[in-house]
Amino acid sequence: MIIDCHGHYTTAPKELETYRQKQIADLKEPGKAASKGTLSITDDQIRESIEKAQLKLQRERGTDVTIFSPRAAGMAHHIGDATTSLHWSQHCNELIHRVCSLFPQNFVGVCQLPQTPGVPPGNCIDELVRCVKDFGFIGCNLNPDPSGGYWKDPPLTDKWWYPIYEKLVELDVPAMIHVSASCNPNFHTTGGHYINGDTTAFMQLITADLFKDFPTLKFIIPHGGGAVPYHWGRYRGIAQDLKKPLLKDHLLNNVFFDTCVYHQPGIDVLFKVIPIDNIMFASEMVGAVRGIDPETGNYYDDTKRYVDALPLSTADKQKVFEGNARRVYSRLKNKFPASR
Repeated sequence: MIIDCHGHYTTAPKELETYRQKQIADLKEPGKAASKGTLSITDDQIRESIEKAQLKLQRERGTDVTIFSPRAAGMAHHIGDATTSLHWSQHCNELIHRVCSLFPQNFVGVCQLPQTPGVPPGNCIDELVRCVKDFGFIGCNLNPDPSGGYWKDPPLTDKWWYPIYEKLVELDVPAMIHVSASCNPNFHTTGGHYINGDTTAFMQLITADLFKDFPTLKFIIPHGGGAVPYHWGRYRGIAQDLKKPLLKDHLLNNVFFDTCVYHQPGIDVLFKVIPIDNIMFASEMVGAVRGIDPETGNYYDDTKRYVDALPLSTADKQKVFEGNARRVYSRLKNKFPASR
């Protein structure tokens, strides 16, 4: 089995965006903004949106299962207040649940959390529990910067975040550290803010001892870890200067990286630097980079090609394509009890 650990519903029917625009417009009228409202999307619309995109590409590229969540840039936690975020997250998560129910052999859900700048993350616990226990989701996306590029909340190692970590550990589900849209014009959402979020999260983890308090907490840092593999020596040196343990002992029992890196040299560096047990296959299709690379003639986000080109043993390929995802997303066993 080949498990893609990083997919978003970027092809959702237009009614979802129509709902969002109305929700934003209603913020000017507090009475309307307090209402969740309805979202009318048919099963046939969902099927069409998936069959012509993610499912088609799964078949063409030879992957089996995608760990699927709402569109990352669409989370936009900086918009409105906690009620806005809750209603928007509920609709988005319910839509993911419907996708996974219609295509149970191809998709398994990960939830968006109703985060809001300045609101303690414990506010998200009820929605996390609902998605895991009622919908069978196996993880969540955790935004380290709900302000959208201004980093107004405490770092991930602050006790501000501890209530959500306690629930993640209790439920035995990991969190993918994933920022959302940037409203800071200095940072392009996918080209700057995403990579900055990945790198910043890793640096925050270096400076503290979060995993002493939460030894079983699991984080996935996507997009190949941002700048982390390329600057591994820098981070090793900083950890050493801070009198922290070696990075492999300090963080790598709890932190994992995906393969959303869109060229062969980048994948080569990732696999040369990061231990094989900490790398999970992912493509983020259909996502941030959708075009064809003129140097290869292949789609940038066809990341399986890059992994296949590596001189990996059969055992190591099994870890990257399936085994590591099963270890990190332990609830996968409830959906897919054995390799097929």
